[in-house]
Parts: sequence; structure tokens; C-alpha cells
Amino acid sequence: MSCSIFLLFFALFVSILEQSVSVSNGSQRVILRAISGQDGEKPDFAVELNATNFDSVLKETPAPYAIVEFFAHWCPACRNYKPQYEKVARLFNGADASHPGIILLTRVDCALTINSNLCDKFSVKYYPMLLWGPPKKFVGWDPKQENSEILTIERGRTADILLGWINKQLGSSYGFDDGKYENEHLQRNFSDPGQIAKAIYDVEEATSTAFGIILDQRMIKSGTRASLIKFLQLLVAHHPSKRCRKGSADILVDFDNLCPSEILPANNEADSCSKNGALGNYQICGEEVPRGYWMYCRGSNNDTRGFSCGLWVLLHSLSVRVEDGESDLAFRTTCDFIDNFFVCEECRQHFHGMCSSVSSPFKKARDFALWLWSAHNQVNERLMKDEESLGTGDPEFPKVTWPPKQLCPSCYLNPGKTSDENSKIDWNENEVFKFLVSYYGKELVNLYKDKELQADGGTGKTVNEELVASTNAVVVPLGAALAIAVASCAFGALACFWRSQQKNWKPRRSWN
Repeated sequence: MSCSIFLLFFALFVSILEQSVSVSNGSQRVILRAISGQDGEKPDFAVELNATNFDSVLKETPAPYAIVEFFAHWCPACRNYKPQYEKVARLFNGADASHPGIILLTRVDCALTINSNLCDKFSVKYYPMLLWGPPKKFVGWDPKQENSEILTIERGRTADILLGWINKQLGSSYGFDDGKYENEHLQRNFSDPGQIAKAIYDVEEATSTAFGIILDQRMIKSGTRASLIKFLQLLVAHHPSKRCRKGSADILVDFDNLCPSEILPANNEADSCSKNGALGNYQICGEEVPRGYWMYCRGSNNDTRGFSCGLWVLLHSLSVRVEDGESDLAFRTTCDFIDNFFVCEECRQHFHGMCSSVSSPFKKARDFALWLWSAHNQVNERLMKDEESLGTGDPEFPKVTWPPKQLCPSCYLNPGKTSDENSKIDWNENEVFKFLVSYYGKELVNLYKDKELQADGGTGKTVNEELVASTNAVVVPLGAALAIAVASCAFGALACFWRSQQKNWKPRRSWN
């Protein structure tokens, strides 16, 4: 009898959990549709919010500012105002935005019953009503608090007036003629270690983009399948983003069913292993990614930096998170992944050459991190010459030897010498390794860490410790209490399996 009661409550719990996940995923898909304009509809650039996704969207946005328009769909003035608001929103929202990642423009329909309490909370007295402030201040907002950073935009009835208000507030000069990805306001001071904190979003973007390319190009074949599985194991254990760790684990757990080896004869691809198959339904970093723009890795035009920069940051962030016993397997897994899945042929060949030049296995994590750092500098040195002769480089972000002296003077044994005095730099590799661990480890997740603390009232220590340490843990969504034990065992087993591979690693090719 007691067993039957337990099973009944268990079934009820699973049913509720599935419904909550369905609602959550559904709300996220609405957000994506608002930007992408599926089904041939004209896209809305302002993101539609409701009571179910309001806090999560504003909590997760990388933008430092947000505008929330409270309106009613039956209101004629609101319908007339929408084109004005959209004209401003397209400057800041979406893949073609001129200034992405600066202001998130959103709207809430107060005429919907689901939003009644939300609109009451913000004391909406008229339509349309516009509020401005840091996104995190909207989350958990208390109308009784003093010195609130949420401001009412009293005069924003036309696009010109609203943009003028924004420019006055920020001291900026944004205009409707600004082209795509104009970056005159982007900070370019790489001597500021806080810049790397923004790269956590780019690491997610690069991970999602890489996975998308693999599926789009139908690159999973019998000869590459094992390489992808090993790289997914590396991501599960050490990706700096918890949602990418979880997304990679989801794919890895189902991979044999999604892309079984027996359907990949010889070296051919299969539809089920491409974006047209079941594997194409998986989002490796969650529904919110890709966002369609870059933060730390954004170039001064759309043809520079971006994905290649984000991929380098991802690789560096992995290299400083592996343990000593994993270093050689992580090195070979990284080399194999680039060799099989990086679509720039010349770049792939150069990287393969650098990998092949390593004659003995790495025994320390320090060795792998320093090798990757040295390889990156070799690539920059080669591209520096090519871009200078061809004029193809980014004038605002020229290739440099990394790290520059301003960022790590202790990394240089002779920091007073200029490059003209001695073209060969004498590095203090101990200091370089310390810099890499700090820059691509703790600094990289600081922005996430701060946002989690603020959202959790300063008590979210377990989430933040996990973000900084990023050993082999995978975060299970809050609320799935009953599933934690099962998920933890599965994800822990994946990470343990990853570490065990170093004992019986058999390389696909010679690395001599």
C-alpha cells in the first residue's frame, strides 16, 4: 500500500515537472520568435515579456540597461506607438542591431490576465508606460523602496524623442542611420581585466555556433563521431558556462540514440546526425543561445573577430580548468576537434601542424595551458603579417602578442624593453600561467557571478562556487529536487568517464 502511494505521488511530481518545463521552454521560444520572425512574419525587435519569463529574461540579458513598455493590445494609442518603439528597438535588439548588447527593449501586455499582478506591481496607471533601468533592478523590484534606479520615461511618444532621451541619459549619440555593428562606444581598453568578464556570453555564442556549423555542414561521420563525443565530454566537465555544460550533457546522454554509429557507413554522413534530424532539436547552450551578436569579441565591422575570437576564448577557458591527469587527453581532444570540425582549411592545417609538433605527452595542466597560449601567439604573429600586407585586419583590434605588458607586466622578464630592442620576448612562464588561470578562469565568470549574487540577494554561494571552480559538476535546474540524485549520478559518471579515457586513449592519427 505504501509503495502504491509513493508511486502515485512520484507520477504526480513528474507530471507537474514536465508541465513546468514545457511552459518554460514555450516562453523561451516566444522570445526567440519575437526576434527571428518565424513563419514569414515581420519580426518584432522589442522582446515580448509576460509574468512567466519577465524575471528570467531580465536576469540573463548581458545588456546593462533595459526599457520595459507596459501597454494594452486593445489601446489605439499603443498600436500607433508600436512602430515608433520598434524603430528604436531595432537599433539595439536582434542580430542586425547597430548597437547590440547595450539596451534590451521589451514590452508587457497588461491586457492579458496573466500579467495583471506584474503590471500592478509596477503601478501601471496609463498606456503606454515606459520604464528604464538596469535589468537586474526590475527583478524582485519593490515599489516601496527608496532611491530606485527604475526611471519613468515621461516623454517618449515618438522614436526621435525616445532616442534623444536615451542619448541624454547615456551621453551617447546614437542615430537611426547607424549601420550594423557600429562600435564607436565599445570599450577597447584590453588593459582592463574586467573586459574578459563579458566573454562568458561569447564563449556560449561560440559553442552554439560551432555546434550549429557541425550540423549545418553535416560533419558528423564515422571518422569524426568519436572526436565529437570526446569534445562533448570535455565540455560537460569543464565548460565555464553551466547551461553549456548541461546542454552538452543532454546531447551526450542521448547521442547513441540520436546518431548511432551503425548508421554512419564508411565516411558518409546521415540525416539524423544533421540539423534536419533529431540532433538538430538540441540547443547545446540553451534556448537563449545563440543571441546573434558578440560582446567581448565584437569587431569594428561584421567581418572581423566574432566566432574565431570566441572559439579561442573557449579553448583557453577549458585549458585552465583541466586537472594535471587530464592535460594530455584534453590537448589531443582539442587538436582532434579542430582538425575535424574547423571549416577554415588553412587555419585547420596550421593548427594541426602545431599539434603534430608536440612529441611527448603533457603531464601537467600548466603544460597544456602554456602550449595553447604559445600556439595562439604563433597564429597572431602569422596573421599580423598577412593582415598588414593585405590590409584585411581590424584597425580597431589589431593582432597583438598576448598578454600585453599593460595587462601583465610580470609576464615579461624584461618589461622595460621594447619590441624594437629585441624581437624575441623573454617570458616569465610561471607568471604567464598565473595570468591565464586568473584571466580565463575567475575573471571570465565574474560577470555571471555578480549577476547570480545580485539575483539571489547575495546568498547564492553554491552556484557561484560552481561557476568559478567548474570541475566536473553539471547544474540541475532548481526545483527538480527528486531528479537531482539521478542526474548527478549520470553527469558525474560522464565526467569520470572523461577522466578515465586518458588511461586507454588511442589517437586517431599519429601525433609525432
